[in-house]
Parts: sequence; C-alpha cells; structure tokens
Amino acid sequence: MGSSASAMHSDIVCLTKVLATRFPVTRALVEDDVFRGMVQAFIALSPPRSPVTLTYGDDFGDFIDTFPLVLPVPYLGDMARLEAARTRAHYAADASPLTVRELAAFAPHSWEQCLAVLHPSVQVVRSTYPIVTIWETYVAKPQGKFDNSRPEDALIARPDLVVEIHRLPPGGAVFIQHLMNNSVFRDAADKAAVADPRFDLVTSLSVLLSHHLIIGLNLCANQ
Repeated sequence: MGSSASAMHSDIVCLTKVLATRFPVTRALVEDDVFRGMVQAFIALSPPRSPVTLTYGDDFGDFIDTFPLVLPVPYLGDMARLEAARTRAHYAADASPLTVRELAAFAPHSWEQCLAVLHPSVQVVRSTYPIVTIWETYVAKPQGKFDNSRPEDALIARPDLVVEIHRLPPGGAVFIQHLMNNSVFRDAADKAAVADPRFDLVTSLSVLLSHHLIIGLNLCANQ
C-alpha cells in the first residue's frame, strides 16, 4: 500500500514538472499554489494515455476554463492553448515551402481557385484577449504590464528550426482556418471578410508567404 502511494506521488511530481515545463507562461501568470492545485486536479481528471508525455496537456486550456481559482486571470486558458500549440508545432513534421519559381507558375487569376497546403506545424489560436502580447511580455519581462482589453489571434508555426508566434491581422485567423479545412482561397477569403470586414486578403496572404508556410498549391478546376 505504501509502495503504491509512493509511486502515485512520484507520478504526480513528474507530471507536474512536465506541465510546468510545457506551460511556463501559464504557470507564471498565477501563484505557485494555484498552479500546483490546478495541475493536480487536471492530472486526476486526465491522466496520460501514453508513457510519452511530450505532448501531455493538449486539453489543459479547456480544463483551466472550468477551474474556479483562475477567474481573476480570464485569459489563462487561451494562454495554455497557445503554449500547447507551440509544443505541437515544435514536434510537427518538417516540410519545404514552395519556391518563388513554383509560386510564379500559378497565374494570379488562378489563385482564387487553389487549395493551399500549409506547413504541418501551422496552428491558430484565437482569443478575446491579447495573448500574443501577454506571451511576449512574459517571455521578455516576467511580471511586465500589458493592456488586456483588445483581442488577438495567434499564428504558431515552425517553418525552420525555431517555433515562431505571430500576431494575425484582422480576419487572418478565419482565413487560415478555412484554408486548413480545405477551402479554396476565394471561399476562405469570402468567409474571413464576412467574419471581419477589416479583412485584407493581400495582408493575410503575405503573412503565409513571408513566413514560408505554403508548401503546396492545388488548382481546383471545378470551383
């Protein structure tokens, strides 16, 4: 009995370290005892399904949304989702972006009928809070000040060796999410414009191209 309890305690300690490592900014945003209690409750509810714990905690953000002690930090769940996406991007498959010559092979008028193949690491996290600013603030200067009154959507990707986090322009998250769900450019742009009238196709497309996140284009003649 004692051996079993000791093993369980050891597992909890180990998993607490795993989650603290994966969610450093989430941890920094609350008191140590709040984070510890939150993690222990999460472990009890959602123990690992695999001995490989590199991506354990993918649903930690959703759990945080239900945890009463974090009410003073309403963006904590979104921050955990951003940090979980960052880990997924880190372990995603490598892929080479389209070259300038390959992109130029598509006539400008044909782009609207193309399906984009995005880099496997691409992740989008939407928030009604400035999660990119908060993340940048805590990475650069823990306990720094920020204005949490404006929404931000995050693009997380690893086009090369390092995971990058970028602030998306208005409508950009909807545009990219629809591309990821196999919408052609025209349809994805239309849906983004409906979601946010400030959407600008050139701006959002430039984000994908400048960060080398388009790895394929497939022309859909039936669109």
